[in-house]
Amino acid sequence: MEFGTEFKPLTVQPQEIESLSFQMITEELGAHDFSAMQYPVVQRIIHASADFELGRSLVFHPKAIEAGIAAILRGEPVIADVRMVEAGIAKERIHRYGGEVRVHISDPDVVEQAKELGATRAILAIRKACAEAPGGIYVIGNAPTALLELIRLVKDGAARPGLVIGMPVGFVSAAESKDELRKLDIPYITNIGRKGGSTVVVAAVNALSLLAVRQAAELQNQG
Repeated sequence: MEFGTEFKPLTVQPQEIESLSFQMITEELGAHDFSAMQYPVVQRIIHASADFELGRSLVFHPKAIEAGIAAILRGEPVIADVRMVEAGIAKERIHRYGGEVRVHISDPDVVEQAKELGATRAILAIRKACAEAPGGIYVIGNAPTALLELIRLVKDGAARPGLVIGMPVGFVSAAESKDELRKLDIPYITNIGRKGGSTVVVAAVNALSLLAVRQAAELQNQG
């Protein structure tokens, strides 16, 4: 591919690009019903996906944002359903308050149990996580079976996550798993429909960790 003499490379700095993108998102999204605390999450999800339909379809439990911030500041672990989600999370902000990002999908014991029981690794990984991190932030962007298993454990009283960010993408059980999540009285961030994925849930976590850093700084200044 050859560039003509009219081509000029982009020289804007990354922060300027992000600021301009956020401004464009706010202008194009227009009027909405998201709260001032919810909107940064919506904005980053649209920024990551360039999908306004997805952004408008987001649904927040009333206590989702405060629960997510509190969990991060308590040092609760962030549980990712797959490595792709784990890789995208800004870990420094999680580690700052004593937390860590975990993913169990490839743990040897999970792989072995999945073979023995004839279940998916995603299901066994969620069971392991719930036993080890009852108050963690559960981030599911790829595996509807993981979200459905987490919902089952919550209903059975075997799990009480600090927050569930459940937006698996796909055609089989993806939309249905989100429908079931919205019926629970626990903090969650989800969306309506089939859309979602790793990039989307990563954006939500990173937005929350930025809010947590901001809140921690404000509390420190007040003290």
